[in-house]
Amino acid sequence: MTEIGFRALETDAVRALQRGGDDAYGNPPQRLVSDGSGIPCRHCLQPVRDGDPFLVLAHRPFDAPQPYAETGPIFLHAEECERASDTDDLAPMFRFGGSYILRGYRSDDWIDYATAEVVEAANIVKTARAMLDRAEVAYLHMRSSRFNCYQARIERA
Repeated sequence: MTEIGFRALETDAVRALQRGGDDAYGNPPQRLVSDGSGIPCRHCLQPVRDGDPFLVLAHRPFDAPQPYAETGPIFLHAEECERASDTDDLAPMFRFGGSYILRGYRSDDWIDYATAEVVEAANIVKTARAMLDRAEVAYLHMRSSRFNCYQARIERA
């Protein structure tokens, strides 16, 4: 079966946002303070602790606009944090149940309609491997099943 890797957002892009850069809609990120209720940072793949500042911003995880280039809200630590290492295992903050959308994309960044499903957290790794077994799928996005928020990118390792 295909080996996979979970990829957090790249540090250069995150630092630009943490230093006041504009989001995907050209707006400055909103700065809030966490109440500790599970605000997931897409850079370190750790929850933002109670009392720590975080950013809410529009993110488009594609290089260019096109019909399938979804834009949605994400959270980041407001202060610099270390990027999560690429790994073949699900980040601990995603293991506490719930479900996620796994959606496959072709190399042209268009959705592959045969590879999209809602998956329970316990089955993400197995399902991602099976989806990436398909030659036409270049990578996957993992998104919240409730709010469709981007969580991470999954690629072949």
